[in-house]
Amino acid sequence: MSVTAIGDYPAIVKDGVENFHGNVMVAVGWDQHLMISSPMAFPLPPDMPFGALVSEVMPVAYSAHPDWAKIDWDTVQWMLDGQAFTPDFAKSLKDNGIGHKSVVRFKTPGLNGIGGSGS
Repeated sequence: MSVTAIGDYPAIVKDGVENFHGNVMVAVGWDQHLMISSPMAFPLPPDMPFGALVSEVMPVAYSAHPDWAKIDWDTVQWMLDGQAFTPDFAKSLKDNGIGHKSVVRFKTPGLNGIGGSGS
């Protein structure tokens, strides 16, 4: 059966940076820890230091996982928008190349979920 449109349907972008009151939307995911099933998105000020993301924002989302307290932050492997990167904890999100709708993923070598299960 064919369908006939009754007019144009303009694309209205609701998640543009202009709708976040000066913040950028940043998704953060912890690889091999599927107890938290998907990356979590946070509206964050672009001038927030990366260290504050790790010490103030990420614990709210991830500290319930038993592996959280065991993380050796010196060995964490970071990805930004699909590319390996080494964040500067003292620099801002913006200065680390993190922008609106960026995806930050981190992997914790030796910690692969509850009992090594990936969860």
